Amino acid sequence: MIRTPTNVRDPLTVALQALIVTLRDSGRADRLLSLSGLTADELRAGAADPAMLVEVLRFLEAHEPDLIAVAAELELRPEELVRTRSALEA
Repeated sequence: MIRTPTNVRDPLTVALQALIVTLRDSGRADRLLSLSGLTADELRAGAADPAMLVEVLRFLEAHEPDLIAVAAELELRPEELVRTRSALEA
């Protein structure tokens, strides 16, 4: 019998949680909007779009302190956020 780990998280859910954590920090949120060129309205409208969430995860990967901070708040290892991005891109 093959067992599936019970702690496996859905990539879309993890990415959405990462977005929420990112936006809770005003400095990080401002940087995301500035570097992505997105408006707050565009970000809200695309929040469930896997392509948008991939970009958010790439944003976090580009600045290791943000990646580490967001991962810690989600009780994940930073590598798990990187794997989440890869899963969403597949």
